Amino acid sequence: MGKIRQGFIKRIARELVNKYPNEFTTDFEHNKKKVQELTNVTSKKIRNRIAGYVTKLVRMKEEGKIL
Repeated sequence: MGKIRQGFIKRIARELVNKYPNEFTTDFEHNKKKVQELTNVTSKKIRNRIAGYVTKLVRMKEEGKIL
């Protein structure tokens, strides 16, 4: 079983995707750099979790699972 993401990670990721819809792709490494540029997150672990959820949101959006 996987870990459940914390609410603030989901909130920040959704805010970033809504605010900068064309900045993110399905590539985790690209999203990791963009999260670093667009936020003031200092923790590598938190940055990676946000980037991972952003990647998931973008992938789901492309598949038409979310609006």
